[in-house]
Amino acid sequence: MITIGKVARLTGCNIETIRFYEKEGLLPAPGRTEGGHRLYSPEHTDRLIFIRRCRELGFSMADIRQLLSLVDGEEVTCERVKSIVDAHLAETRSKIADLQKMENTLNELSDSCEGGDVPECPIIEALQP
Repeated sequence: MITIGKVARLTGCNIETIRFYEKEGLLPAPGRTEGGHRLYSPEHTDRLIFIRRCRELGFSMADIRQLLSLVDGEEVTCERVKSIVDAHLAETRSKIADLQKMENTLNELSDSCEGGDVPECPIIEALQP
């Protein structure tokens, strides 16, 4: 059993994030010392690493909760996990397409301006109604 500080170092999660995951029910409440300090098990550490990796891949809290419920209920199947991942992949691709459109528009705006010291700016003009 280890303290929250050590868990934070081992998992790459900060202490406030660990407490947040506990409050949100993603991480089971740890045991406590007589003095009230949290004590975490290796299972807590593994679960935090799982959650952090999911967050790094952009999964929502709802997606993570769903993945964990599959694991916790031992009803995990590749088909169910794949459906969650495929939905997230579709959302990610949509966001990438939107960002590419944004990039093209910003590029056009930037290219329309010479950046000189004149009061009229074509970028401001293009953004105004």
